Amino acid sequence: MSARADARSVSWFTIVGAAAALVHYLSAIVLEGWLAFSPGLANFLAFLLAFPVSYIGHHALSFAGSGNTHGYALPRFLLVACAGFAGNQILLLSLLRFSQLPFWLALAAVMVAVAASTYLLSRFWAFKKGA
Repeated sequence: MSARADARSVSWFTIVGAAAALVHYLSAIVLEGWLAFSPGLANFLAFLLAFPVSYIGHHALSFAGSGNTHGYALPRFLLVACAGFAGNQILLLSLLRFSQLPFWLALAAVMVAVAASTYLLSRFWAFKKGA
């Protein structure tokens, strides 16, 4: 992949990732803060709401040049997303248990920390060109 294509991929990944993260974050905040769901359940349900935004956006925009079908990319991306969510959930619940951080701040910190690893796994495995 050329440097220009890499820059385009990173740009779209950032935009799509930010949109999915916003859906996840706002959904979790509403579910936990306003509807009194437990932090773990709110985070899980928010992940489920954000996943389609993330997958569709990344397949259509971030990694459009890969030429991979949904049958190939979706299971791989789902695995990457679930691994990212598992890390997210473990870190979030640990922060909430062992610190005094409020839910909204702990979730924001965890989401930022997990985003980079999700990009790398998506770029170099889930949407790897020619696989």
